[in-house]
Amino acid sequence: MEQRTRRGGASREQAARDLTGTEPNAVQSRMALPDTALLALLGSRDESLRAAEELLDADVHVRGNELTLSGEPADVAFAERVFTELVTLAQRGQQVGKDTVRRTVEMLSDENAADRERMGESPAEVLSLDILSRRGKTIRPKTLNQKRYVDAIDSHTIVFGIGPAGTGKTYLAMAKAVQALQAKVVNRIILTRPAVEAGERLGYLPGTLYEKIDPYLRPLYDALHDMIDPESIPKLMAAGTIEVAPLAYMRGRTLNDAFIILDEAQNTTPEQMKMFLTRLGFGSKIVVTGDVTQIDLPGGTRSGLQVVRDILDGVEDVHFAQLTSTDVVRHRLVSDIVDAYARFDAANERRGLASAPRTGPDQRRRGRR
Repeated sequence: MEQRTRRGGASREQAARDLTGTEPNAVQSRMALPDTALLALLGSRDESLRAAEELLDADVHVRGNELTLSGEPADVAFAERVFTELVTLAQRGQQVGKDTVRRTVEMLSDENAADRERMGESPAEVLSLDILSRRGKTIRPKTLNQKRYVDAIDSHTIVFGIGPAGTGKTYLAMAKAVQALQAKVVNRIILTRPAVEAGERLGYLPGTLYEKIDPYLRPLYDALHDMIDPESIPKLMAAGTIEVAPLAYMRGRTLNDAFIILDEAQNTTPEQMKMFLTRLGFGSKIVVTGDVTQIDLPGGTRSGLQVVRDILDGVEDVHFAQLTSTDVVRHRLVSDIVDAYARFDAANERRGLASAPRTGPDQRRRGRR
């Protein structure tokens, strides 16, 4: 009897599928898409729509200005939240590409997403925070952690942006520096890096000072060219409005009314980090960026970026922003590479601890024999 009931139930479910073309528990939801948002929302050749179809479990269809979502109730409800955020972004004048769709889905998939939305950290709020615009290109955060990092720069005098390659640590800091300069909040921008490959001793290298330091500071120049008219950069540098120099050239100075960025800070020693931070003058702001997994210091030398968090813990007006592989905004493969190296390093560390010789009293006594 039980088997017949099951078969009968299954037959009715199949009949329902054949009749309606949907699962028996499926629901449908319709959303009217505003004319002003329709083109931005669909994207070039409907790429945004296709990205949504790939990432969402609900079926997505657009006819005219009407969006239809169908599927399991929970899947449809989630898709509604995603498209509500995307419509908001489109109405704010943003082109909604497949990367925007992916990041919106990722943010809403987080288990704390509802709490963050109540705190004003919805995907639309995160992805529509404009920092700087030039020639039609707008620089803005692309992840929640990036937005928190940018907000921290606004609200603190010293901010540390720590995270793997490709998370926008330096790029966003430089955008905030240019924004502050254009708004006349500061009078100059100072960009510095430790020239660790040359041991900070550049005198033996051939050429002028500019020619010596250029290879070490080239990434900072590249970012500047994205944010400021390249033709005006030499004039700004000649006037001292923008300064790009190795960390060694910061010693003995007091930097007032400046936005100061120390990049590649993992390659500073604790003494260099202290020297740099104490250059802070009145009306200035400091952003320190680095990746503690890419230290190039000689073996046995401690990184100033590794120890500074313990030293400055609890100091008012100092903030540490932690970025992760989920914040990588380069090729998606970069995030996978970062995670793979993290797993490899963690496994090596565990093996090292497991194979380390014991140094208890018994072993020490044996060693003395």
